[in-house]
Amino acid sequence: MTPETVYLPDGQTYTVSPVFGGVAFKSNDLTHEAHFPVGWNIALHTEEEKLVFEDGSGAPVNGERHAAANGDDANATDTGDDGPAAPPKRKRRVRPFVQPTRQNDTLFISSLSTPSSDEYGPPASPTRQMAMVLWVSLYWYFHQREPSPRMSTDASRATPEPARPAGEWRITVQRDGVLRGRNLMPKLERMGLLATESTDVGTSLDDDGDETWSRMFVSQRMFWQLPPNLFLFTLKPVRGGGPSSPWPGSAASPNGSRPGSPPAAHHHHDHHLTLRAASPPQGGLARLYNDLPGAPTPTHAPGGGGGASHPPITPFFSTSHLPTYYPPLTLQYTFTDNVRHPLRPKPPRMGELFYSRFLPSVGRYLSFRVASLSPDPVPYFGPVGPDPPDHPGLTSLSDAQLLASWFAKPRVAAFWGEYTPAFLPGVLGQRHAFPAIGLWDGVPFGYFEIYWVKEDVLGRVLGGEAGDFDRGLHVMVGEEWARGRASEWMTSLVHWILKHLDESGFGRERQISFPHKQSWYVRLRRETWTGPLL
Repeated sequence: MTPETVYLPDGQTYTVSPVFGGVAFKSNDLTHEAHFPVGWNIALHTEEEKLVFEDGSGAPVNGERHAAANGDDANATDTGDDGPAAPPKRKRRVRPFVQPTRQNDTLFISSLSTPSSDEYGPPASPTRQMAMVLWVSLYWYFHQREPSPRMSTDASRATPEPARPAGEWRITVQRDGVLRGRNLMPKLERMGLLATESTDVGTSLDDDGDETWSRMFVSQRMFWQLPPNLFLFTLKPVRGGGPSSPWPGSAASPNGSRPGSPPAAHHHHDHHLTLRAASPPQGGLARLYNDLPGAPTPTHAPGGGGGASHPPITPFFSTSHLPTYYPPLTLQYTFTDNVRHPLRPKPPRMGELFYSRFLPSVGRYLSFRVASLSPDPVPYFGPVGPDPPDHPGLTSLSDAQLLASWFAKPRVAAFWGEYTPAFLPGVLGQRHAFPAIGLWDGVPFGYFEIYWVKEDVLGRVLGGEAGDFDRGLHVMVGEEWARGRASEWMTSLVHWILKHLDESGFGRERQISFPHKQSWYVRLRRETWTGPLL
């Protein structure tokens, strides 16, 4: 294993390198005066247990097949019984981690190094700090090459490899090292980060005497459905930042907590200036005010430009240095055009970035933001990849100009028709849909409409087949250079909502004849989705 850089959705980066018995994570963002790097170590190994039958053949207990070299089982543990009718013998060994296995890998956090309290304040919640450390570790692990899904068991010994049963990719998390904190594992389980197959109450009054908490697990499917906003945050610097401070919450931070659209035409100002309708509160109240949904959004780079470094402003950005997760809307029903459906949450605001993730296969950050009516270009303050972005000139166009240029292309016009100035305001006014712009490293490449199926014309055609929470997409890849990456943005949009169509897991149900077009109706069920393309 060679050192590699992990790019988190919020723009933080970590260098991951091998150490004895596991891997080390070192922050590239938390700079401080001490020589010992800020980060943590995880102990990572592979545990193999197999059944050895009387004829000398073997089968892994949990389905993995990793043939051992001669002599590897010399120190194995034999827990079987002798005799002609004896059951298979169990042999178990532990070996260093080389590459992911389907279900044999085990990790725990062995050590944690935090910056001096003179430089950064302690986390508001130690439990949330441990949750973030574990989430980042798992984020790196599930970016490794996925092992074969086929399981080799006693029952499938004679079955050809392609026909063997498929198993979930998961990793065991041990209650050891830093994770031995009292009631820490139960808290991580309540946060949805860990799971166990032993779901009984048990007879122990705490986690010390309950073996259930000793070996929890996280599956790939489970991990990619967790909201990263629940776990990612940054430490707050104690020393006040000046104009060039790169940390949220310093003097360089913008007043708002989310990026937004520049002011509309009737309130036209330079988009590098912050628009304020009224004087905000000051001090601690101001911090609360800025982090509330609906707070005024920054329209200038933190620090006022001038080449000063600043943190990326993403859905994770918070001046209070707390996770930005908000619980979903409680379920209640309403009617639209005589169709009963759940009351929908309000979409993000114009210009707001609602999704951001680094794709190692592309080497760039993929982001989505709500389209804007502003006559000025919407500034991008999100994270970018290590290489200069392609076609940066597109960032100087407003959304209306982008759409007009994309609609003018024959291949787009053949499906979308002619562009009119009323197109974007019409979509922004729909109650069941909202328009979005896709970006690679902040450069716009396409237009998307995300809608609730039940209230849409599609829902009326489908009748009772449309579920309460089914969502649909209208897609326009406007830039020629961005074509060929459909699987990347398709799985990422699925990641936020919940290879083209069939490759991404969508099944073709039937063709539908609308008054204005002919379409395929395709569906992706949540239980069949394992994660976005990396």
